[in-house]
Amino acid sequence: MMELWNTYGSLLIQSIFVHIYYVFLAVLFGSCLGILLGVISSRSKSLAKYVLPLLSLFQTIPGLVFIGLLFLVFGMKQITVIIALSIYATFPILKNTYVGLLQVNPSYIEAAKGIGMTPMERLLQVEIPLAMPSIIAGIRMSTIYTVSWAVLAAMIGLGGLGDFIYQGTTTNNNTLIILGALPSAILAILLGYLLDLLQKKLTPKGMQKGDRANG
Repeated sequence: MMELWNTYGSLLIQSIFVHIYYVFLAVLFGSCLGILLGVISSRSKSLAKYVLPLLSLFQTIPGLVFIGLLFLVFGMKQITVIIALSIYATFPILKNTYVGLLQVNPSYIEAAKGIGMTPMERLLQVEIPLAMPSIIAGIRMSTIYTVSWAVLAAMIGLGGLGDFIYQGTTTNNNTLIILGALPSAILAILLGYLLDLLQKKLTPKGMQKGDRANG
């Protein structure tokens, strides 16, 4: 074990940080774009008819193919991976934001109108807080997916834990495959757990499972 660590330890740590960097930026950009488009789409059903199918179409394109196409445009740069991962990360967040906002009880919105709230105040103080469980669930799903998609960065020589998996498969070295796959799995589980905690914290008390059960 020590020999393995001496050989790959520093490279493994570096790859983990690169992997987290890709995931963080992709989910950050995907969240900003997804929530924005989700809000706009919830206000315009005609726009939703185009935005949702368009972004869902990207989900059907194999990740390696999409990154390869972007590689032809941007070259071997980190921006290539970040753009690809951000687009993939957007759809689950967009969809959950859209659905979450549509499922807000109209009586809450009417009550907010009754006390004189502006449309922006209703959105920020009523609708988004009530839709937050759905939004966070979308971010959680997107984060877990992005951890696995980020492995593809290694296919164009841009690092991450995919380096170990790629080298392991090409050299038939199971140890390298495990060194790449195991941290990826742990990272996905850990981030999913942290977002679960965040979802519980941001969920209005009256909407939490325990509160509904007690009610």
